[in-house]
Amino acid sequence: MSTGPHDRSARQAKIDAAGPKPSKAKPILVAAVVLVTVAALAVAVWLGNRPGDEPTARPTGTAAAGDYPQGATGPSGGIVVEAANAGADLPTLDIYEDFQCPGCQSMERSLGPTIKEMAESGQIRVVYHMKTFLDRNLKNDASMRAGNGAACAADAGHFQAFHDQVYANAPTSEGQGWTNEQLAQFASSAGMTGDTLATWQQCFDNGTYNGYLQQVEETTAQDGVESTPTLRLNGENLDLRQIASIEDFRAKLLAAGGQ
Repeated sequence: MSTGPHDRSARQAKIDAAGPKPSKAKPILVAAVVLVTVAALAVAVWLGNRPGDEPTARPTGTAAAGDYPQGATGPSGGIVVEAANAGADLPTLDIYEDFQCPGCQSMERSLGPTIKEMAESGQIRVVYHMKTFLDRNLKNDASMRAGNGAACAADAGHFQAFHDQVYANAPTSEGQGWTNEQLAQFASSAGMTGDTLATWQQCFDNGTYNGYLQQVEETTAQDGVESTPTLRLNGENLDLRQIASIEDFRAKLLAAGGQ
């Protein structure tokens, strides 16, 4: 767990590893296959790309330089999720999400379990970029607060669990967001206890990673990511409308690594 500035040299391996490279890993057989129809995935894409999930204006200016969370590739980089023994040549799936985005919630329900399983089993590397533009559209700060909570959880090694808790508890109405008490409960449900939870709470209360999240928003907008969810496989946009099933999605990820 880290609560202060991180050694940048220790991050270089993560930064290098996050680049798209072919994989030599062999696919792992999965006993159960859950099919997702084209229609269901199309709904996720429609929700993610509708006007409400695009920025009202491109952010301008530069956020003040500051600390960034454990696992991030840099001051404005995404947070890497991969197996502990992951090789440097894995296919890289960059996921651009806003926690308040209904399309992201739909995508996480349909594809999230497969993405998580493939990352944990060492088949892919996932890089999460947490955007916050919906705060402007919806006139609240729920994306920033949830993103800061996730970044604080990353310091404790609980990013994925907290991320999943937020999406599992998506509000029924867009713009409703979450209270600070709900986000604290997500941290507890993500497995943080005792001193770890207390450190997370302090990080959350202080808005430690608000500056980092602003820089992520600015950088991803400059990179052309202006709607969510956006998925890029080895740097190329992945069109969810072309995904017919979970196995089709899995096959595309594996093929990106030459498997």
